[in-house]
Amino acid sequence: MANERSEMNLGMEKARQDRVLVTGAAGFIGHAVSHALVARGERVVGIDNLNDYYDPELKAARLTNLQALQGVEFIEMDISDNEAVDQLVRGHGIKRIIHLAAQAGVRYSIENPFAYQKSNLLGHLSLLEASRHTENFEHLVYASSSSVYGDKPMGGEGFKEEEPATDPVSLYAATKRSCELMSQSYAKLYGFPQTGLRFFTVYGPWGRPDMAYFGFTKKILAGEPIEVYGEGKMARDFTYIDDIVDGILGALDNPPEVGAHRVLNIGDSRPVGLMEMIKALEDALGIEAEKIMRPMQPGDVTATYADVSKLHALTGYQPKVMLEHGLKQFVSWYREFYGNSAPE
Repeated sequence: MANERSEMNLGMEKARQDRVLVTGAAGFIGHAVSHALVARGERVVGIDNLNDYYDPELKAARLTNLQALQGVEFIEMDISDNEAVDQLVRGHGIKRIIHLAAQAGVRYSIENPFAYQKSNLLGHLSLLEASRHTENFEHLVYASSSSVYGDKPMGGEGFKEEEPATDPVSLYAATKRSCELMSQSYAKLYGFPQTGLRFFTVYGPWGRPDMAYFGFTKKILAGEPIEVYGEGKMARDFTYIDDIVDGILGALDNPPEVGAHRVLNIGDSRPVGLMEMIKALEDALGIEAEKIMRPMQPGDVTATYADVSKLHALTGYQPKVMLEHGLKQFVSWYREFYGNSAPE
């Protein structure tokens, strides 16, 4: 038994000598994942194209944090540049990848569709090609989205991975489902392990300014009314960033068998109504918001609700942070980063 433990520890030490590639490293989730990897002794190669989809100063601040860490190498790179990605993966001996880079945003996909074709489809293909040309490649973990389920009734149970994902209501959702199908084909053709994670509404410190809770905070502090879409009747499975990171690393450490591709939900599994979220945010800020009710916007879905039983069975994943606490943490970070004024 002692010999088995010794061999396992040696195996873990060897794995942690290898670099993990994190795409979208200056993004919200990539920044948090990179910190967590370094904290457990991993070496990280982070790439990001640092685009201006949202506040470049926020991305720059995240990047400054990363570059201050021992064990992080950052390279500015666009994942749609397949030759550069292939050279990077081969040149650094990458065997494990956490692929989080993408053009995010449901509503923006209506305004600028070709950004999604480039970043999401071509970018994902670049990572697939680099992985399949790497000898003894171990695991590609990539970001999918709960949006692939479409606008389905929430009912009394969470969305299950086996449910059809054939009716996307936004181009963003269509690209994410396309990435899952591309990965499925590459697993069949080339036999390297892959895991797609369907994220459900991630929030928390260092978050994305295009998310509702972030935009509401900005407007409330500026004394401006907030626009509440769907007449406030929508619900989301808000998932705190620390819980998301736990799930990502758990999935990374438990790859499927060689040649297998799987998709797993990663969420809180406790959907919260939009008005309930706004009330928790008002409490955290100590300010009541003026609200303007609006109809649902094109591409939005009524509700999301994750069944995370598969990820739990695989990794022990169990979300811990309740929304009220998570929003207090976000507001504390926001006031420290921006002060009590709204960013430009």
